[in-house]
Amino acid sequence: MSTTPPVLAAELAQAWADIQRYHPELPDLAAPESLIGESSSACGAELSFERLLHEAVHGIAAARGIRDTSRAGRYHNRRFLAVAEELGLDHPEEPHPSSGFSLVGLNPEAKRRYRQTTDRLHRALKAHSVATAGDTARSFRGPAARHGSSGGGVRVKAVCDCGRNVRVVPSVLAQAPIMCGGCGKPFRIPEAVAVAG
Repeated sequence: MSTTPPVLAAELAQAWADIQRYHPELPDLAAPESLIGESSSACGAELSFERLLHEAVHGIAAARGIRDTSRAGRYHNRRFLAVAEELGLDHPEEPHPSSGFSLVGLNPEAKRRYRQTTDRLHRALKAHSVATAGDTARSFRGPAARHGSSGGGVRVKAVCDCGRNVRVVPSVLAQAPIMCGGCGKPFRIPEAVAVAG
């Protein structure tokens, strides 16, 4: 077993690609690391595969032109619920008064389908927690952390040989390859961009 902890952003990108394998209309995840520091009471503050699948529901709804939320994105309506069911998410019978049908969980079939994905992501989340456990109130994490985003610098376009692309902070891509779910090859930053950066 490797002693290097998995890189969370790369695992998020791979988990997203795993979802795309079953739902090809799901748009690419532009910046996997943006999910790391983000929190939302409507979507669940803790990052998990269920949370990622929840975000994928929003991605598919956006691709279809479906308005799946109201109240500034807090209330998840029945259109959200319909797409969530397609992706293997169960829900309570009654909507939550303020967040609607946002509280979804994996159904048994989705748990089986994504078992390896959830295991990999769980290991990466655990490694990330261990790596950041030394943070204290005196640790400086930069202005982006104070405002709930992962920050990390300017994102550039990384491409793979099949033509897909993602937006990524070059230092994140330098930590470990981000693999394309379409062709299985790593994303890379084109030479012209890398030299200019």
